[in-house]
Amino acid sequence: MQIVTNEKLIKRNRRIGQVTTIASLVVLIGGLIASFTPEYLGYSFGALIGGFLLSQVGIYFGNRWGRSPRTDEKITAALKGLGDQYTLYHYTSPVPHLLVGPAGVLVFLPIYQAGTISYDATKNRWKQKGGNWYLKLFGQESLGRPDMEASTYVKDMQSWLAKNFPGQPMPTPEALLVFTNDKAVLEVEGAPLPAMMEDKLKEFIRRKVKGAAVSTAAILSIQAALPKEEQPEKREKTAGDEKKG
Repeated sequence: MQIVTNEKLIKRNRRIGQVTTIASLVVLIGGLIASFTPEYLGYSFGALIGGFLLSQVGIYFGNRWGRSPRTDEKITAALKGLGDQYTLYHYTSPVPHLLVGPAGVLVFLPIYQAGTISYDATKNRWKQKGGNWYLKLFGQESLGRPDMEASTYVKDMQSWLAKNFPGQPMPTPEALLVFTNDKAVLEVEGAPLPAMMEDKLKEFIRRKVKGAAVSTAAILSIQAALPKEEQPEKREKTAGDEKKG
């Protein structure tokens, strides 16, 4: 499997998380010190609000970019062993995580939330029980509507295909929800799109490729049109690679 990763973006966002976290501490400490002086009390409240907002930005970027294994690393590990016909793109394609190969054009939407994740087909709603209450309270760990987000990514990929290959038959992009938190429990029967734990991802793709009628020429054309700046340290091609995916 070939892997193309935007390492510059990852480093930049990790740096943003580090800087905003440090800045939030500085601002909060400054606000605390100012609170002891009556004439600076107004500044103190402003500093507390500003420090809190900065801390939320720091948590957001830190959770997604500062911790290892990151989302992209988890997806890469989950797909280890796929054949060299596949190319995995992290932050280098029209969508954040994309796999192009014999199984088709697959858009991955990683979900890092913990707890029991269920889908209510009668109400067309996703539900989450458990998880980190603090992060949920401040919107950092809200499950939201992953099906709608995935639909947006699929449309982005479709638009890219239509723009780059006008009038040519191309595989229809498909979205998958990939849960990366080992504390998540899935109850997603009847969900509008495939949803699975990361350790089930490769098995799903193996099953999918058996019934897929994907044009090899189309796949090669898509791979040729996408970025090719492969990161050497991310290169995965061993004797154990599967030739048939």
